[in-house]
Amino acid sequence: MDFELSAEQSALIGRMREFVDRELLPLEPAFLVEGPAAVLPQIRDKRARVKELGMWAPNHPREYGGLGLDLVTHGLVSEALGRSPLGHYVFGCNAPDAGNVELIHLFGSEAQKARWLPPLVGGEIRSCFGMTEPGNSGANPLMLETRAVLDGADWVIDGNKWFTTGADGSSLCIVMAVTDPEAPPHQRASMILVPTDAPGYSHDCNTPVMGNRGEDLYSHGEVSFKGCRVPADNLLGRRGEGFKLAQYRLGPGRIHHCMRWLGICERALELMVGRARHREITLDGRKLGDSDIVKAFIAESAAAIRAARLMVLHAAWRIETVGSKNARDDISLIKFHVAGVMQDVIDRALQLHGGLGVTDYTVLAWFYREERAARIYDGPDEVHKIAVANRMLRAPRA
Repeated sequence: MDFELSAEQSALIGRMREFVDRELLPLEPAFLVEGPAAVLPQIRDKRARVKELGMWAPNHPREYGGLGLDLVTHGLVSEALGRSPLGHYVFGCNAPDAGNVELIHLFGSEAQKARWLPPLVGGEIRSCFGMTEPGNSGANPLMLETRAVLDGADWVIDGNKWFTTGADGSSLCIVMAVTDPEAPPHQRASMILVPTDAPGYSHDCNTPVMGNRGEDLYSHGEVSFKGCRVPADNLLGRRGEGFKLAQYRLGPGRIHHCMRWLGICERALELMVGRARHREITLDGRKLGDSDIVKAFIAESAAAIRAARLMVLHAAWRIETVGSKNARDDISLIKFHVAGVMQDVIDRALQLHGGLGVTDYTVLAWFYREERAARIYDGPDEVHKIAVANRMLRAPRA
């Protein structure tokens, strides 16, 4: 394997990183203390500027206005953009739109593509993904209570979803619902495109998460379907393929997540090093960085980040080489490993900042509370560990 980037790739990632540091990091103080609404006009301006500079929608298809980057390159882009909470949204590759665009592009009908992809890729509208339910284990997407029944030429959907990221302000919800209750477990559910103005669809509220209700994109919504009626043609892919589509969506998505987490790690490490260099802790001018404990924090973090980064790039290469199914162990390993590395690095950086670390005067507290869920969403870490171990135990002996 050769992870050396071409001159074109290096230049693009360098320009993106420079834009994040120069244009987005200065917006963070107001974003963190006052909320997203405080910087929304500036964010809109930055998005327009990204489009002018030819850096918009790096992972989206070229035919719809994106850059069409391969998985490894986009993983490196995610790392650069992950340095700021604003990065992915400003560059038009934020979740859940990124995964939804990919689903529609790969499995949508020509009519579905024509209706939804241009405005989604262009950042004119947003979408959400309705899978997780409040009454069921989010670790098992086979346990769904939401039902969709064909009534003439329409699907009629009933059920409730939560942790529907970005539901506040979305124009489209891709909902996963049981369409064939008597089918085998992996063939019971389907995905259906539901415009949020459809009769019976409701965005009920944003879930308060660790003291923050969230605003607009930066929120997890609770949505309900009460006799929600959409045309039968809104079925995404084939009937009964909901689980298959969900697994396809989550595989590459975990590469994006993990590389974004590594961008967060690098930012936290930079803040850690800066704090250690400059923070005086004694009257004679001794610095935090003079402490052997602090030096160990920095070295352990740097080693963990580098190792995790190589794991993720290898997994991305495996997905592109042998496919998501054959790379499922690689995907599970990076999911729980990188999430743990991120938690450790953020925690060390926060600890090193003392009282300042738990305030919103640095980005560390935001990372700490927002990314704690990394060990839960896309399958709890424990589920991935068990799945990998089970496959190893069942494998033929060497």
